[in-house]
Amino acid sequence: MDKQKFISDSLTESSDTKLKIIETCTGDIEKAADLLVDAYKNGKKLLLCGNGGSAADCQHIATELMIRLSHHIQRPALPAIALTTDTSNLTAGGNDIGYENVFARNVEGLGNSGDVLLAISTSGNSLNVIKAVETAHSKGMKVIAFLGGSGGKLKSRVDVSIVIPSANTQRIQEGHITVAHIICELTEEELYGNK
Repeated sequence: MDKQKFISDSLTESSDTKLKIIETCTGDIEKAADLLVDAYKNGKKLLLCGNGGSAADCQHIATELMIRLSHHIQRPALPAIALTTDTSNLTAGGNDIGYENVFARNVEGLGNSGDVLLAISTSGNSLNVIKAVETAHSKGMKVIAFLGGSGGKLKSRVDVSIVIPSANTQRIQEGHITVAHIICELTEEELYGNK
């Protein structure tokens, strides 16, 4: 294996994917940020769910909102809860009601009308994320999805879908966290910038 070529090809593919995001996703990124800003202006919160690397992204994004992302903006915490971090909850749910229901159960318990769910699935077909989206809609919540490839089953089931234009899971996940940072920054600026 030519390691130098592999590294170069990976970075080029990552850069190309991000350039494609400009072409295909900017309108949806703006819609997602507007939806989140509107929720926060109305005293609502964000819930986040996903599996594996997407679960880690949920934690990352929730932290950026609760603590802060832009250090030049002094602001209060923005309520965001990653439904991926409580091992007792997740293991009890997986054991007692099935892993496909763990996020839906938490949306049922924590979500309220007007809140937002950020559902992250690189394939768009994760059953436990789909069920969480269904529960969120039944509670009057809005749903943003971070997806990849074709967008899968989730693409048509959410209010705003941001579909990273790649079939490579690594590039999709890199796109997701880049888009998340942009949305967090837009949200901070809209709510607390220039004050």
